Amino acid sequence: MRLSFLLLLPLLACQPSTEDQAATHARPNILWIVADDLGTDLGCYGEAAVHTPHLDRLAQEGVRYENLHTVTAVCSPSRSGLITGMYPVSIGCHQHRTQYKDSLPPPVVPLPELFRQGGYWVSNASQKNLSHFGKTDYNFIHDVKTFYDGPNWRGRAPGQPFFAQVQVFYPHRPFVRDSARPVDPAAVQIPPYYPDHPLTRADWAWYLETVQHVDQAVGELLDTLQAEGLLENTIVMFLGDQGRPHVRAKQFLYDPGTHTPLIIRWPDGRGAGSTDGRLVSNIDLAAASLTLAGIPIPAWMQGRDFLAERAPARGAVFTMRDRRDETVDRIRAVRTGRFKYIRNFYPERPWSQFNAYKKFRYPVLTLMEVMHQRGQLSPVQARFFAPSRPPEELYDLQTDPYEVHNLADDPAHADTLAALRQRLDRWLTEADRGQYPESPEEIAYAEQLMQDMFRKNMAREGLSPDVSDEAYLQWWMEKMGVVDSTDTR
Repeated sequence: MRLSFLLLLPLLACQPSTEDQAATHARPNILWIVADDLGTDLGCYGEAAVHTPHLDRLAQEGVRYENLHTVTAVCSPSRSGLITGMYPVSIGCHQHRTQYKDSLPPPVVPLPELFRQGGYWVSNASQKNLSHFGKTDYNFIHDVKTFYDGPNWRGRAPGQPFFAQVQVFYPHRPFVRDSARPVDPAAVQIPPYYPDHPLTRADWAWYLETVQHVDQAVGELLDTLQAEGLLENTIVMFLGDQGRPHVRAKQFLYDPGTHTPLIIRWPDGRGAGSTDGRLVSNIDLAAASLTLAGIPIPAWMQGRDFLAERAPARGAVFTMRDRRDETVDRIRAVRTGRFKYIRNFYPERPWSQFNAYKKFRYPVLTLMEVMHQRGQLSPVQARFFAPSRPPEELYDLQTDPYEVHNLADDPAHADTLAALRQRLDRWLTEADRGQYPESPEEIAYAEQLMQDMFRKNMAREGLSPDVSDEAYLQWWMEKMGVVDSTDTR
């Protein structure tokens, strides 16, 4: 049951605003370009193996933010937070695609309505066809045809500013090859928590090729804005809805699951070619966008206007995981500039709980399962298949960017652990209404839904849902054209 958000109002402070400054200029158009499942794997973020000239140009013409983190690492709760400026756990939107959706708790209203009240045209289009509505995937009751004025900005009144979103499907799985600019699997960098295997390299290369389709879509969209005479009065924000679609990334609270690009291009060229290393949460984009439009930020909104002059820097960002598809879990994390503290509320469960979506879509998961059964994984890689998890994890991101050395039991970091533990406790008290478990009926519905989907998807590929891991791995090898170099039997 969703608790009234009125319980949170005494805990919320007024937001800093640059409304007066924004009001002195003609109100700009604001465009969010949202990629689906995108980590910071772009040329402008240092990925040498990928070809992203349009996004690299956008970064040269704008500001590249180095530390945007989404509030969670899966679509529907992340997008619910993005479109409200609220933590999903504060508004009952934290479970992934719940069956029993509810309305947003008063006084929360979605961002498009705030823009509409401020005189803006609001739209949400698919990158594949700007005349079609784009992905919403919000965990609250909404009707896309009334939620937005149209799929694009073209139906607005003369002179009316717009708040538009364009949803880019890529690089969500299944990956789409880029035959014009193939990525060499030998050139990709594999994190140490994955086995350096031909299948891993092929999967990563296919991911990067799909990222190149994101770049092509952004280039086409910018050309459209230019051709329609809109680019020079439109603030363009490019971001992802969460991080990479890989085994230890999407759905988890390690940086690869929540760290996504943010590039902001200003019509007047301010900050062109610069970087900003401050911590930003994706719920902050709502507050910042309202300010740019000269619309007051509601007192209930948890997002902060990070673009305001003298805006106080975030000392930390908070992230969360709950049920993902049929996989029941509850994890919370706080990340500062240097450290990350993770609390596992179900430590008796493994990281590798079965998830039908990942089992069907992630070849490296099956590879790791087989290599684990063969005893071929390194200790760092095998940790993912441990029968249980520690109740707490602590990582020094400065010395351990891959988050593989848990310092929670290290006496040398006891003070840091205690400080972050307290910080998370305060946030749980103030913002987290997600501690109440779902009903057995809701969980059973999710399990049945995903089981049915898994059976249908496997049958479509000519596979039994009970296929052995060894046989499934062989199928993946043949599908992706690689040889199992680990099979020494």
